[in-house]
Amino acid sequence: MRYGPPEVVVISDVEKPSPRTTGLLIKVHATTVNRTDCAYRAARPFFMRLLTGLTRPRSPVLGTEFAGVVEAVGSGVSSFHVGDRVFGYNEGPFGAHAEYMSIPEDASVATMPASVTYQQAAASTEGAHYALAHIRAAKIHSGQDILVYGATGAIGSAAVQLLKNLGARVTAVCGPGHLELVRSLGADRVIDYTAEDFTKGEQKYDVILDSVGKISFSQCKRLLKPRGIYISSELGPLAQNPFRALIGPLHGGKKVMFPIPKHDKVMIGHFRNLIESGEFRPVIDRTYPLDEIVDAYRYVETGQKTGNVVISLEGPR
Repeated sequence: MRYGPPEVVVISDVEKPSPRTTGLLIKVHATTVNRTDCAYRAARPFFMRLLTGLTRPRSPVLGTEFAGVVEAVGSGVSSFHVGDRVFGYNEGPFGAHAEYMSIPEDASVATMPASVTYQQAAASTEGAHYALAHIRAAKIHSGQDILVYGATGAIGSAAVQLLKNLGARVTAVCGPGHLELVRSLGADRVIDYTAEDFTKGEQKYDVILDSVGKISFSQCKRLLKPRGIYISSELGPLAQNPFRALIGPLHGGKKVMFPIPKHDKVMIGHFRNLIESGEFRPVIDRTYPLDEIVDAYRYVETGQKTGNVVISLEGPR
């Protein structure tokens, strides 16, 4: 595989992996194409090549999110068994865009709640773990006023639900076709960005979360409370967000945060509990078969997806 546009992704036969002594072999039933996958495939921003390979990706099979069945376990595995339905997140090693993947027992993997499908489980970690990282970094708590810009994306739709679970008052900004969807996720107030410019409003917020990277701190600072926080999922114009986060409080105590999310078994377990209790459900836009994964990449890169784009491996290739 090489870096480039969606067309660099090809379907080919590769050797079936084997589980290590403390690893699992998973038969993948569903995965996703998400913004993380797109960034690694295209090596954007360029410095990502320092992590993934200077001239070509070190991992020939991409894919971060997965759900499937444990087909084999290593001799040292004690917490999973053959036949377990599992889901998880594998950024770094990747490998979820395949019929089989191998993953360590102690990686970001957990058994699936009985009530969800493989497609739902696969779509419940990438955007959600970014949203969770932002919420925890800002130490958001009950009673605070939060604005989520881009509330229909994978991050935004997860953030609205997680924030409501905490008892925050959520204002969500989205397009006119998704107002009812965002209300159903729990938003207290929904703004149609085509009909109203939220930056001209009078309400003040403890935190503004830009989940799609399409606004800036400069646009939002007037709306922040004196010690308010602006968080973006993207680097921002001229990659300003990480630098502004390092500077510290700006404009009378207001500040930018740029948290780096992490994933581990605890995080996956947290989402498993939320899914099982009904407090979180991933939003799914479209489902493609594996043979149409290039079309899935193209669609994700339009920036118009709602929630998550799933790849199903349950049918014939």
